[in-house]
Amino acid sequence: MKAAVITFPGSNCDLDLFHALADLNFEPTVVSAQTTDLSNYDAIFLPGGFSYGDYLRSGAIARFAPVMAAVSQAAADGKIVVGICNGFQILTEAGLLPGQLFGNAQSGFICDEVDLLIDNPETAYTNAYTDSRIKIPIAHGEGNYYVDSATLAKMEANHQIIFRYADNLNGSVADIAGITNLAGNVFGMMPHPERAVDAITGNTAGQPFFKSILQTLSMAVGRN
Repeated sequence: MKAAVITFPGSNCDLDLFHALADLNFEPTVVSAQTTDLSNYDAIFLPGGFSYGDYLRSGAIARFAPVMAAVSQAAADGKIVVGICNGFQILTEAGLLPGQLFGNAQSGFICDEVDLLIDNPETAYTNAYTDSRIKIPIAHGEGNYYVDSATLAKMEANHQIIFRYADNLNGSVADIAGITNLAGNVFGMMPHPERAVDAITGNTAGQPFFKSILQTLSMAVGRN
């Protein structure tokens, strides 16, 4: 499956994501934020980092990059679109996911491994997991997810909350760590599954995340 890894000025997890995808049988390509056509890709990934230096607000400037029109089109076409860390922030700024990311409740940048609870195991991002609790690295200063109570109630009812923090370090509402849009094809999370795919790190809990996506895409191809 062909995967586009969008690199913005200031992205610093694009190569991590590229290698994770390549190791797990995707065909990834690093694609510039100036690109305007993503129609040749089966899935789109927005990596972590500090797009445009986060000078205005995390993800706020990247949201206006030329590639985002193509990302929005891919999402409208039902393609898998994944934003990790800064990529998640960009997707919320672009209106492709509900909510907003604010500064951590625990002031400062948090770099750690945290336990996540898989709240919805029947999604394109979790169907390969056999465990309901996993450990994934985090590295962010603005990971405090907020959404108003009415929207949160809708998200809960529609099973859009995919991962929750077992120990909420950043203050996110309802312990939210990863969500989808209503259709389920656009996904964002603050933790970094691409940093937990190689056995040499002692943590491979990110592998099933990517395997889930690949399995979902393969099944979709088989049905067509």
